[in-house]
Amino acid sequence: QVQLAESGGGLVQAGGSLRLSCAASTRSFSMYAMGWFRQAPGKEREFVAAINWDGGRTYYAEGRFTISRDNAKNTVYLQMNSLKPEDTAVYYCALRIGGDLGSRSYEYDYWGQGTQVTVSS
Repeated sequence: QVQLAESGGGLVQAGGSLRLSCAASTRSFSMYAMGWFRQAPGKEREFVAAINWDGGRTYYAEGRFTISRDNAKNTVYLQMNSLKPEDTAVYYCALRIGGDLGSRSYEYDYWGQGTQVTVSS
C-alpha cells in the first residue's frame, strides 16, 4: 500500500507563489509517474500537471505551474506562481503504477489526502 502526503498549502494573496510537496512511502517511487490534480468546491476534480518517472518529461494544464521530483527524497513538487483566486482548491498528488504521463483521474492508482490552497483577491 502506497501512502502519499501533501504539504505546503495555505492562504496566499493573488499574484503570490506557493510550493506544494508530496512525499511517497514507496521505495519504488522512482519507477512511477506522478500527477497533481485539484478540486474546487462544487466542481469536478481537474488535472494540473504530470511528470514521468525520471522527471524528463512533463505535461501541464496550467502554464503558471511547474512540476518536479526528487527521487532520492521520494517527493514530487508543484511550484505555483502568479496565483489567482480561481486557483483556490484542494490540491491532490497521485501516483500511477504502470503507464506514462496521464491527465485523467482514473489513470492513477494512489491518492493523497489533499492540501488546501486559498488565494485571496
